[in-house]
Amino acid sequence: MKKFIMLALVLSPVLANAQDELIKKIESNHSYVTTPNAPANKKDEVKDTKKYQFNTIIDLEHTGVRNQASSGTCWSYSTNSFLESEMMRMGKEPIELSQIFSAHCVYLEKADAFVRMHGAIAWGDGGECHDVINMYAKYGAVPQEVYTGLQYGTTKNKFAEMMAILKSMLDAVVSNPNGKLTPSWKKAYEDVLNSYLGEMPGKFKFDNHWYTPQSFAEQRVGIHPEDYVELGSLTTDPYYKKTVLMVPDNWAFQRVYNVQMEDLTDIIDNALNKGFTVAWAADVSEKYFSWKNGVAYVPEKDYEDMDDSEKKYIFDGPKDERTITPEMRQRAFDNYETTDDHGMHIVGMAEDQNGRKYYKVKNSWGDKNDYKGFIYVSRAYVRYKTTSILLHKNGVPNTLRTKMNF
Repeated sequence: MKKFIMLALVLSPVLANAQDELIKKIESNHSYVTTPNAPANKKDEVKDTKKYQFNTIIDLEHTGVRNQASSGTCWSYSTNSFLESEMMRMGKEPIELSQIFSAHCVYLEKADAFVRMHGAIAWGDGGECHDVINMYAKYGAVPQEVYTGLQYGTTKNKFAEMMAILKSMLDAVVSNPNGKLTPSWKKAYEDVLNSYLGEMPGKFKFDNHWYTPQSFAEQRVGIHPEDYVELGSLTTDPYYKKTVLMVPDNWAFQRVYNVQMEDLTDIIDNALNKGFTVAWAADVSEKYFSWKNGVAYVPEKDYEDMDDSEKKYIFDGPKDERTITPEMRQRAFDNYETTDDHGMHIVGMAEDQNGRKYYKVKNSWGDKNDYKGFIYVSRAYVRYKTTSILLHKNGVPNTLRTKMNF
């Protein structure tokens, strides 16, 4: 096994983590302030203090901000955060759930799908919101303190080496050098996964009680997977019917309810007003998404049409937004302007000093931004750049639930 792992590292380049590349891509998206007493060549190089003033409208219960670090596990961090809020909504004690337990389960299932599809699905550490619900239903859940997934000498996730080795193994399996697959490849794959993340617990002690992942999910988390629905919006498919979410990380080919664009924000608004948070998957690789400033909106002009001053001060306080249409949204999805980049957790609503409403979104990149790990996202941005949302079905307006028959 050791010889195989070393060979895999030589033959396969270490894969750059997609989340690392995403953060690098948007790290320069922030506003600037001119400092009168600074040297002339430094006047525009000082990162700005806050130019937005947000007043809270709704702030639902949520657990603390986490950091997925160098791993493409935003989908797991965001949806497990969502489940933690669900526990709080139901009056249960909030417990940080192991995000890497969900990921480990997904990597087992995804490997099987990859081999069955002869390698014809996207491989990587990414996933979708529904993956956490599906793995919860099949495998259960465990607390973070019981299963950290840190078995390889670091204090934070760093997945590139592991994913490169796993991909090399699966490519070797799919190439079918024996002319017939043996059953041994699964054990070999699981041994590598366990070496990096640790074996998944069969039984564990927590709060002086013994649990299995299934009994912990049932007794301490207490959600019912069948109560959760996932929705998207495409003009190419019938509304209020299910359709396959056609994004690379939907390795399970899961179907989601297709709603109209305006329904997305109506559903989120209704959910928040009724006390339900929302797991949110979206494109964040835009010049008008600023992690540093904690703001995302859709400016009236395309970034390419702005002059240098407009680009530099794009986050220098509230500005007018573009009106988003379903056709614009679909066009961006079709031409790859909208990609399935990131998963986050919508926990509230606020308004800026001009009265424009934003959603308060919990991220999983740590707390090193202007709003301590949160970002305020405009309704226009959500309509334009959402790929899917997931929430409890009771958070969906009754009129829409009737149309979708749930």
